[in-house]
Amino acid sequence: MATAMGEEVRHVVGERSVPNAGRQANRWGKEQGYCVVDGQKVPIQRTRVRDKAKREVKLGSYELFQRSGPLEAAVWDKITRGLSTRNYGPVVKDFANAYGVEKSTVSENFIEASREKLKALMERPLGELNLCAVLIDGTPFKDRQMIVALGIGCDGTKTVLGLREGATENTTVVSALLSDLVERGLDFSAPRLYILDGGKALHAAVKRHAGEAAFIQRCQVHKKRNVIDHLPDDHKADVKRKLQNAYAMAEYADAKRALDRLHRELMDINPSAARSLEEGMEERVGSCACPDLEARSERINGSRAIERPACTELSLSRFDRVHAFSLALE
Repeated sequence: MATAMGEEVRHVVGERSVPNAGRQANRWGKEQGYCVVDGQKVPIQRTRVRDKAKREVKLGSYELFQRSGPLEAAVWDKITRGLSTRNYGPVVKDFANAYGVEKSTVSENFIEASREKLKALMERPLGELNLCAVLIDGTPFKDRQMIVALGIGCDGTKTVLGLREGATENTTVVSALLSDLVERGLDFSAPRLYILDGGKALHAAVKRHAGEAAFIQRCQVHKKRNVIDHLPDDHKADVKRKLQNAYAMAEYADAKRALDRLHRELMDINPSAARSLEEGMEERVGSCACPDLEARSERINGSRAIERPACTELSLSRFDRVHAFSLALE
């Protein structure tokens, strides 16, 4: 680094102690500065340069070595791999006089890196994605509710498409999210499966954007839990098995008959459980009616893949039925 800066000074000012009538700038002493090395600020001494009007001349090499990007990138990489801000300094400090690795500084750099990552996520184009399913659901983040749209490609790759702060019952927030996906190139005219929660605003917004191309399925796993929670313990295992068998059927008509039969049984056992099953029944077997999934005999049965975004891929080739719920985002 010192060599690179020294070469730039010679290029701008000329050789030391050599007369030069065309000299436009002069060396102006030295001062303490720093450069960024592997996520640390390392003190260095730099030569100052001023022009004939005694204005400071910036050195491109020094500004390059001071860039915050590599510092923030190093912090992002290490923190996301599990290194805490408290232990950051003792672990990464490679130079005895390095600084900028204190807890507060590391936190600031991580926040700035996170801001840039989020900006890139929210602005990346979506037109080239070949998606067989889109999952949209609300997920809690601390004391706030976030709506997340997650795409699943035909090869099983998961892509976070976008997010908004708000609830799935909020028409304004839901419409803004889907409109943003359209502007970034997502083709809502392509037939695909949409897995949603029970929010009416979300359901209406998807229908408004995708129309008949939308095969809507509501989360089966949530429904199983809701139904089973109404039952006494001696009926739970049997009803859970029947629900799983129905949802695993490849044909829509078969799945619908099995659920209708179970609904009649539940009316004798617990009417509340029966009413819970009946609510949104048609949309619980949406993947059976989606030709793209039916042809490959693959199934996505829930929206909780949104809870584990660190898991970036669904291995569709390994399973006869894809359970996105069990591979949920962390």
